[in-house]
Amino acid sequence: MSEDSGRVALVTGASRGIGYAVAEALVARGDRVVITGRDGEALAEAVRRLGPDRAVGAAGRSHDAAHRAAAVELAMERFGRIDALVNNVGTNPVYGPMVDLDLDAARKILDINLVATLGWVQLVHRASLAEHGGAIVNISSVSALGPAPGIGMYGASKAALVQLTQQLAYELAPSVRVNAVAPAVVRTRFAAALFAGREEEVTASYPLKRLGVPADVGGAVAFLLSEQASWITGQTLVLDGGLTLQAGLG
Repeated sequence: MSEDSGRVALVTGASRGIGYAVAEALVARGDRVVITGRDGEALAEAVRRLGPDRAVGAAGRSHDAAHRAAAVELAMERFGRIDALVNNVGTNPVYGPMVDLDLDAARKILDINLVATLGWVQLVHRASLAEHGGAIVNISSVSALGPAPGIGMYGASKAALVQLTQQLAYELAPSVRVNAVAPAVVRTRFAAALFAGREEEVTASYPLKRLGVPADVGGAVAFLLSEQASWITGQTLVLDGGLTLQAGLG
């Protein structure tokens, strides 16, 4: 493990998958992290693996305002500052054409994927970023870049997240940088429905001939939060194994 960098990050939805990989990459370079997740047991296990001296968990639902406030308060009490925010929490509870989409499901997707993200930004900015500066990375998706059959509302929410990223980058400059990443299919439990039972078929459409793994996203996010990316803001980095080259997107 690297020496303590003095930097602190809050990573939402980080008990497993992409969020955990982000937290792992940050801890590996010496950052301390506050991670969130719905499942308290899974979150505690993630903290154990990351190292209790470098990580602390705050269990709750991202779209719960009280949970967001408690997590930010915990970060400030435990570490005294927040230098980075990674908005990883997302949901997609439905599959099918948007013309048949239940509107309550549409509202839930937007509330969790977009509104809650803005809520996290507002709280972290008020608590620390406004005074000390820092960086934010939002986890979007390649589904934001064009039609996304079967997951249209998810794609629409992630497209809105790209716009939110640009707007916040403009408003919070010069002291806070805001970027996004847009992964294609990554081997996680969340994305399993998109490749389970037909991974060879799905992989064939990727020029790099493999699906993503969480570490692919974790490394990219760690870069965007680093000083090496200090002149990058308002951008969405596509992480897709070349998929959008064939789809004509990007």
